[in-house]
Parts: sequence; C-alpha cells; structure tokens
Amino acid sequence: MQGQSRMDRELLDAEMLAGHLVPPGSVFAFLAEHRRELFPDSFTADLFPSRTGRPSLPADLVGSVLVLKELHDLSDPQTADALKFDIRWKVACGRSLTQMSFDPSTLVYWRKRIAKSSRPDRVFDAVAEVIAQTGILRGRRKRCVDSTVFDDAVATQDTVTQVVAAIRKVARVVPGAGAVIGRVCQLDYSRPGKPAIDWDDPAAKEKLVSDLVNDALAVLAVLAGPGTPQRDLAAADALGLLALVAGQDVEPAEGSDGTDGRWRIARKVAPDRVISTVDTQSRHTRKSKSKRRDGFRGHVAAEPETGLITDCEVTMAAGPGSTDAENGVKMAARDRFAGTPGSTGPGEAPDDPAGTGDSAGPDADGPQSARPADARLEVYGDSAYGSGEARAAYRDAGHDTVIKPGPLRPAVPGGLTADDFTIDEQAGTVTCPAGVTRPMSPARTVTFGAGCAGCPLRPRCTTARGGRCMTIHPHDELLRAARAHARTDDFKKAYPTRSAIERIIAWTATQNGRRVRLRYLGAVKNDAWLHTRCAAINLRTLLRHGLARSGSAWVLA
Repeated sequence: MQGQSRMDRELLDAEMLAGHLVPPGSVFAFLAEHRRELFPDSFTADLFPSRTGRPSLPADLVGSVLVLKELHDLSDPQTADALKFDIRWKVACGRSLTQMSFDPSTLVYWRKRIAKSSRPDRVFDAVAEVIAQTGILRGRRKRCVDSTVFDDAVATQDTVTQVVAAIRKVARVVPGAGAVIGRVCQLDYSRPGKPAIDWDDPAAKEKLVSDLVNDALAVLAVLAGPGTPQRDLAAADALGLLALVAGQDVEPAEGSDGTDGRWRIARKVAPDRVISTVDTQSRHTRKSKSKRRDGFRGHVAAEPETGLITDCEVTMAAGPGSTDAENGVKMAARDRFAGTPGSTGPGEAPDDPAGTGDSAGPDADGPQSARPADARLEVYGDSAYGSGEARAAYRDAGHDTVIKPGPLRPAVPGGLTADDFTIDEQAGTVTCPAGVTRPMSPARTVTFGAGCAGCPLRPRCTTARGGRCMTIHPHDELLRAARAHARTDDFKKAYPTRSAIERIIAWTATQNGRRVRLRYLGAVKNDAWLHTRCAAINLRTLLRHGLARSGSAWVLA
C-alpha cells in the first residue's frame, strides 16, 4: 500500500535542530520547505492500487531522494548512507537526526516501478509543472538540441558467447527446451563457460561456429517451427533472441551456400547488431571513424537563455528510432512549453508582429500558418539534425530552424556541386551548368551520359567514364534553401546560440568528472533515469533564477 507522510515532527527533527545550517536557496533548503508541494501523495498513488499491505516510502521522500541522488552523482549505497549520516539530506527529506536509512536495493525497486508505470517521466513532469507556473519560458521560442552516447556497463559479447548464452536462456525459459537441446544439439550446453576447443587452431574455431549455428537452427526448428504451441512473452523473446544472435554475425563458409551446415564469422558488422544477451537494446555506434562506443544515445533539448531542459529521450545507440534528426522532430512536437500564453521573453522580438502568421527562415514555406505564432519553436542544431525529412517535418509543424546543413562533397575536389545544377520539380528535369537538360527517373536519378562528352566543364564535374550521374533528394529544395541560408550573416550570428547545449549535455553525461556508464537495463529504464536526472538539473537551475512559493503558485523572485 502507499505510504503517507506524517505531518507531525519527531522530537529530534533535523530541520528544527539543524535547519539553520542548510544554506538558504539550496536544493536542500527548497526540498525541506516545499517537498510535499512538489511531490504530493498523488505523485505515486497510481503505483499502489491496493489499500492493504506494508506501507511504502512516502512520495515526498522518494521524489526528494531521487532528485538529490542525481544532483550529487551518488550510487545507490552512497545515497542510502547520505540519508543516514548527512544532516543536509535529513533536513531536505524531513527525517530525524537518529532516523535510519533504507536498504540501497529500495532505489532499484522504485526505479523499476516508475519505469514500468504509465508515467515513467513523473519526476521530470513534476518539475515541468513548476517551470510552467513560473512563466520563465513564456514566449521563449529557442530550443537547442544535441545528443550524446552513454556507455553501457554491460560487457560486449562475441558471437560464440552470445549463441551459447542464448541457447542456455532458451533452456531456462522455454518449457521442455532442456530435453530438446540435449537431444538435437551436438554440443553440451550444461557445462559452464565456452566449449573446450583449441582456440589457437583456426579450423577448430570454424568448426565450433558451424556447430553452434547448426545447434541453434535445430533448436529453433523444434521449438519454433510449424505446429508449435503459442509461447508466452518470455519464451517468445528467448527464442527470438536465439534466432537473432545465430544469424547476425555469421555467413556461409567459403564455397558454401549454407545448406551443407558450414558457417563462418561474417566479415562485416551488422548495422543493428545486438552486442549482449544481457542487455539486448545496447548497440555499437561511432562518434568518429576511429572511436567506437557501445551503449545508448541520449537526446536533449534545452532553452539556451535560461539553461532549462525542455525534453530528453534515451534510444538505442543505433538502429530504428535512434537518429538525431527524428528525435529532434519528436522533442519539438511534444514540447511542454510551446504555446504558453503571454508576451515574448526578455530581449526577444514578437514572433509575428504583423499577425500574418508568416515567419522568416529557410523552411518558411508550407502549412505553418495554422500554428499559433507563440507555439512555433526556433530549433538550433548541428548538421545531424538537418536531414531533408526533418526539415520538412519542422516546416509542416510551423517551426523555424537554425540548423547547420551537411557539407556537399563534389565528385572532383574543388569542383562543381549539386547546387550548381538546376532542378525543375514540375517538369521533372535537371539542367547541368553547361546547359544540358536530362529527365529524372521515377527513382529521382538522372544520368547525363553522352552530354558530358567533350564538355569543357567535365574536369571539374565528374571522373566517371559514362558521364555525371546524380540522385536528387526528395527534399532537395529544402536542403538547397538551408545551404543558402547558412551562408547569410543572419545565420552566422544566430548559430553560435547552439553552443549552450554543449554545457547542458556535459551536465547530464558526466558524474564526478567522469562519463556516465549506465547500470540499468534497456532503453525504457534508462529513459526514466535520464528524465529524473534532467529534472534535478532543472530544479537547480530554477533555484538559481530565484524559485519561490507564493500562495498556491510557483514564482520567480
């Protein structure tokens, strides 16, 4: 059942005896005075539908501990010790000087319950309500977006380890799988560790890979083939994982088509490779050609002048739904503070003084006039956020963009680029700088072919024997406009605003001067963690702006 906060104080209440030691204006002092307003009993009421059982921790204590933990970069045991020994924590959480703490595993329990609930972002939403009441973001349209890679603490597994682990998981989870594996498999999976072979012998390693893949296929044929019963979620996930890891890293051996049972490790890495059977959502990614990272990608949107985080998201580091461009659009679409009634912010011009619904910018064409002027955002981002699809989505939603365009790479260094060609979308033609016109195919490709023969511009245009070939982007017009806008003085003056997000990303991605290594499994739990961390950062930022309580409303002093 849900625990309730006691309104009466104990004899040795920390706030009464030592509250004066807590610095005014700090997060500790704020929580000591306002934690029940910020985290009322309704904060966790949906997690405890039953009225019977042992009472849980009160909502104001849970919310305060989660915020302080992330604000001070503490582990679970350190957090439990801080609540036991640190007077500031006792004052902030309404504890007595002699009151004990809870077991560190309690924090794991609460994170899991919150992440699995219908409101996994509840801590962030609670602080967002305070931000909205203060009006600090009223009329502030600018949003800077960026992402960072959070390393996963899980060990990256090789192909052999993954297949062995996946088969053992099937044996544990799927009813009757143990007997099937013992009957159809060549290798013994009941023994711990990897199979015992001569790891210095290439032939032995190749035979092991073939045996593992053939065993996996045999198990799947019996347990997941035609006529097998419908499995529950855990069993289906285990069988799906086995099928995935048995196929993502292998290919038929040289001279084989895969039907003779000979396999080898693939000479490439799958673009969406599962790197561990322990955390199946962790992925490979790269920040550069020479630096590979394993983990998740965190996306953050923030208002640059106030430093407040307006939204965040954790996705897989690679694969569907993980790109910067699509997550930038997603965060702009669900911005909690867009369209807040009121005047523009300090130092900002009105969005649309003429009331025409028009707005300047390279993506100003389209149905944006349907969106109220005070609900339009001005999105700042690097080139990763400037795909044609993303620019079209911003335009259709009525948002303006100050996003750096991706560089054009000419076929000949220093030569002609795609911008030197004229595109006629209505006629479906492309005209080169020499005046040769060719039609676009349905796939939006164009080949100039014989038109390049003897062309005086050819040395600057192409090195292909058959002449210049091009593929025209579906949103070519938007991309051209963005590149033209990036050359203007207005863009060069506005774009440095984006740098504010670098500092905010550093706050979210480092703990005690080191990069965060995620200890929780899956993107959903990590997303709930990131929202809690951003909520703590936002609360600290609000206090720096003078957050106070006035009657029933939050205001800035």
